Amino acid sequence: MDTDADGPTTYTLQGLIRQLSQFNSTMRDHGLDPEIVGQVVRQLFHCINAVTLNNLLLRKDVCSWSTGMQLRYNTSQMEEWLRANNLFQSKASATLEPIIQAAQLLQVKKKTSQDAEAICSLCSALNVQQIVKILNLYTPLNEFEERVTVSFIRNIQNILQERNDPPQLLMDTKHTFPVLFPYTPSALSLETLHIPASVGLDFLIRV
Repeated sequence: MDTDADGPTTYTLQGLIRQLSQFNSTMRDHGLDPEIVGQVVRQLFHCINAVTLNNLLLRKDVCSWSTGMQLRYNTSQMEEWLRANNLFQSKASATLEPIIQAAQLLQVKKKTSQDAEAICSLCSALNVQQIVKILNLYTPLNEFEERVTVSFIRNIQNILQERNDPPQLLMDTKHTFPVLFPYTPSALSLETLHIPASVGLDFLIRV
């Protein structure tokens, strides 16, 4: 969190990027394998995505066009951070896909049947419950913007009724990806190693 001398402590994108950079620097300073670093970052990005999407699904006051624009900017900055730190190949960016699609859902047109079909093809990382919930919570910015109609939402449900999505609204923030430890051969030749007598390994025979 960033502390403003003239105001309260707040969460900011800059604070998040700074924290990610500190984690990354600490892991690399300790010589952690790059593959493991990528897996840790992927897990962190999943947590960020899950917490953000869950907040969006539970708060009507943030389901608006302007929030969608802000979310898309924030996620693009996180993707840029991955590229700058050679971590884009870690698949961490893929974990942001649900919140990216939710941001796009807040920004696209929501009136015609063509709009409904476009939304259904766009939101492949969101299940039907999540799509319908966001549309129900969507709040117009002003009196000139219309609310999402009930008929439009029903049209979405009809198009997506063949989807076999799990009946789960919120994402699991405690989900953990399996950790894979890669085998990285040492550049040091074992035959050149000298084992001190004080170690007490006289039973070992050099082959």
